[in-house]
Amino acid sequence: MSAPTPSDCNQDAARAHGSSLQRLVGRHSWALLINADWMDVREQIKASAIVTDPPYGIQADKAKAHSSIRDNEAWPESKWDESRPAESYLRLLPTLAPMAAIWGGNYMADCLPASSGWLVWRKPQAETGFSLADCELCWTTESFAARMKTMPRRDGNLHPTQKPVIVMAWTMDCLKVPQGATVCDPYMGSGTTGIACIRTGRNFIGIERDAAHYKTACDRIAHELDGALL
Repeated sequence: MSAPTPSDCNQDAARAHGSSLQRLVGRHSWALLINADWMDVREQIKASAIVTDPPYGIQADKAKAHSSIRDNEAWPESKWDESRPAESYLRLLPTLAPMAAIWGGNYMADCLPASSGWLVWRKPQAETGFSLADCELCWTTESFAARMKTMPRRDGNLHPTQKPVIVMAWTMDCLKVPQGATVCDPYMGSGTTGIACIRTGRNFIGIERDAAHYKTACDRIAHELDGALL
């Protein structure tokens, strides 16, 4: 198994946009990680599915906005969630692959086509008066009856809005992404979608413009792939 070659990835074009790339290969999966704005390198996205969790534009970046930020001094107010992606990005995002799943799609529905295939991540704290949302919603390109699953709220704090790996794995299963297929996350963050891909035998293209989060994702995915080789 091999990751895409430099010609496949157009390394010169990536460098022209000031981005860097890492190719990581495991026994059953590979990962291509790009530090860039995905709009600048979108020609490199050759994937069966987009699975992503963009900024929602709900000011989740504010100091002590929720426990993931409150519990980690590394997440000061930084305005990363001051606004959602531009309309041009949101309209193009679902067209990057034959199928797509976008968490937080309820905050972006005015830019996305109507869909019956919504996913609902119900949190164990639901219906207890929990201070945050009882659930989160994911828009998809697919036509199926809406599905809901109760899953843990957190499994790490490497990113201020880090999704649990099980949530992203479930998302790919609901899309019916085959094993061995390639999934792209244009808002990679700390690399959770990539970890889910490795653990389920799928390949991964991750794009992240924030250099610190990109490094976190590279380290995390490299460690996961090293473990997969044992």
